[in-house]
Amino acid sequence: MKAWSTGDSDSGGDDWGEEIRLTEQAVEAINKLKPKPRFFVLCGDLIHAMPGMPWRKEQTADLQRVLAGVDSDIPLVLVSGNHDVGNTPTPETVAEFQQTWGDDYFSFWVGGVLFLVLNSQFWYDASRCPALKQAQDQWLDQQLSVAGQRKCQHAIVFQHIPLFLRSIDEGDDYFNLTQSVRKEVADKLTGAGVTAVFSGHYHRNAGGTYQNLDMVVSSAIGCQLGQDTHGLRVVVVTAEKIVHRYYSLDELSEKGIEDDLMGLMEEK
Repeated sequence: MKAWSTGDSDSGGDDWGEEIRLTEQAVEAINKLKPKPRFFVLCGDLIHAMPGMPWRKEQTADLQRVLAGVDSDIPLVLVSGNHDVGNTPTPETVAEFQQTWGDDYFSFWVGGVLFLVLNSQFWYDASRCPALKQAQDQWLDQQLSVAGQRKCQHAIVFQHIPLFLRSIDEGDDYFNLTQSVRKEVADKLTGAGVTAVFSGHYHRNAGGTYQNLDMVVSSAIGCQLGQDTHGLRVVVVTAEKIVHRYYSLDELSEKGIEDDLMGLMEEK
């Protein structure tokens, strides 16, 4: 089976026209690929304008128009980020996301694999919506009980903010969760057998491992804060392993997926 994951899709407001062009290129690249991806993930910050900022409605309409071009046989999985619900989310900003894009946390199954989509802003600052954080935490415990009983081939998480960028022991940073939170969450996930977390937020590629957990941080379709190119991450999941690779939009459009990943997708 095959899945897709990206980092943030937003860029600075002054670059919105370029952001539209890059997202259109990403959609075209995905639609061209054979076999078709099982789904396409945007790992948060769907637009740049945060709640209450000018141009939010216009940017939302632009992105919805572009994403409408994704092949109807390729489901979209949309993750909430800080630009979507705010650095300190409220019941109102979460409700706006749900009305515009869908649930802010949910699970789904593909090919015997359990996928969990989480609202990581609740772990960043839930001071204005503690009941919503509690509800997600309780729901997650229930979902992880399924994974913990090994009723799935793999359990994989999508969330916007990475648990960590390189190491579980790294210092607190705007781009990761605090040490106390990340350790608690990571232990909960690894204890239930979750083997990979895919995130964005950093606008650069990064990642590391903790016990059997692979923390994968993908750069963005749009704004780059490092030396990475505008791109997408291809994720291939087999019964035995999860293999992922970041492609520039140009590379993916012109060359497609490399032969070794194609071979993995042919495995039974």
